[in-house]
Amino acid sequence: MDTNQPNSPASADLIIKHVWIVTMDEERRIFRDGAIAVKGDRITGVGPSPDILQNFRADTVIDGTDKFVITPGLVNGHVHVTGEPITRGLVPDNTDWQENVFGWLIPTYLSQTPQDEQLSAKLAALEMLRTGTTCFVEAGTILDLDATVQALNETGIRGRLGQWLQDRAFDPNDNQSELTKTAVAKMVAQQDRYPATEDTLLAAAPCLVGHNTATDELWREATHLAQDAHVGVTAHMSADPADPNYYLETAGARAIEHLANLDALGPHLSLTHAVHLDAHEVDLLAQTETSVTHCPMTAMKGGYGATATGLFPEMSEKGVNILLGTDGANNGNSSDLMRAMFCSAGIFKDSRRNPNLFPATQILEMATINGAKAAQMSDQIGSLEVGKKADFVLHDRKRP
Repeated sequence: MDTNQPNSPASADLIIKHVWIVTMDEERRIFRDGAIAVKGDRITGVGPSPDILQNFRADTVIDGTDKFVITPGLVNGHVHVTGEPITRGLVPDNTDWQENVFGWLIPTYLSQTPQDEQLSAKLAALEMLRTGTTCFVEAGTILDLDATVQALNETGIRGRLGQWLQDRAFDPNDNQSELTKTAVAKMVAQQDRYPATEDTLLAAAPCLVGHNTATDELWREATHLAQDAHVGVTAHMSADPADPNYYLETAGARAIEHLANLDALGPHLSLTHAVHLDAHEVDLLAQTETSVTHCPMTAMKGGYGATATGLFPEMSEKGVNILLGTDGANNGNSSDLMRAMFCSAGIFKDSRRNPNLFPATQILEMATINGAKAAQMSDQIGSLEVGKKADFVLHDRKRP
């Protein structure tokens, strides 16, 4: 049992007793008749019910007998909270990647007002909270950051978010130096406005578009800022063969190797999709402790090739920190991370004809502690341990 006061009853604000508790701590302990004690917003005790009830007293005690399973709050590692929740299902399901993004999604994003974004963000947050997600990492497609943060503050959800960052001059008439300067200034300004602390629910973090849209300088600046501010960097990469091909042509190395050459890989970075990799790139991700955010529903709908060519089982075997995301509501068509969990648990069992791949325990890791690691919050959330935030979900055992 874990408690702060093992020798005498300690004061707690809340005790939930006689519940199943899936801790996701380092030992992955599960208590079938467990209890959890909370003081303020921190967990002060977790363990067998008799031990917690002996060592803690609380004014509020909830008896969860035959009612609840408690897990850490789920972490949605990649979700677009604005733009798509109010246009869900708009994009035809037979569009290729280019038409999907440039013909449909970006125009719908750019057409939305701050009020549209606020409504969209609330809808996404409420769907996540209703289905067990208590923390998210935004993909970056926010136009009005202040308005979006204001709306999300009303929901109580935890998150890391920012505006998309890109600076590559594709037009010969563009001033590359000015584009980079502007992108870096925006990144620094939003981090200063919404810094990350232990008690901050919503904070900024660098959200690079990724693919081929960021210069080497922007990658380096984002890396340095993230390391200094103790936040993560999120970016799309290698959802399509176009990304590795671009870097091979322009830098002489595939995308992941090029990022390694920039010293941009590391525990601070989470790359979304990462479908079209080779074995060397998988090794680089593992060696540098770089995270990968798998969005299975988007891969299936978009025909990315996650099961046909993706090396996710190999990443898992090498120890890459894989987490899960729902992506946009016109790709994954939902902000419910449990749907992504179900998909991830099954698709590689089928494609590799191996039922041992991605068992339920690993899927829950991907949805909790792995997501917290990628978001640079594993010291605060992602598992149920003394001293961590009381960030957990009660799953109703009696629901249909």
